[in-house]
Amino acid sequence: MINEIEKIIVNEIRPYLRQHYGDIELLTVKDGVVEIKLVGQCSGCPSAKYTVENVIEKILKEKIPEVKKVVMINEMSEELLDMARKILNNHMKVPMKVPK
Repeated sequence: MINEIEKIIVNEIRPYLRQHYGDIELLTVKDGVVEIKLVGQCSGCPSAKYTVENVIEKILKEKIPEVKKVVMINEMSEELLDMARKILNNHMKVPMKVPK
């Protein structure tokens, strides 16, 4: 089933996402549940949930009846985490002004 899913991603889903400067990574497939990660402009997009439900899941379920659900896994990149750490560390070093 993984090979079928990858073929559909390459031929149908990825071209759609690339129109929006995004992409998709297939993470796992287990018991009919497909775990994916959206990348590029699709990562963190407010419409990502709807893209997964109305585009990705719909296409995969139509083409492969064994697919029960598509789950989007949100991961933060180490680069983003490092940036957040730096901002927080700098913020903590600034003395707070206490009103008189």
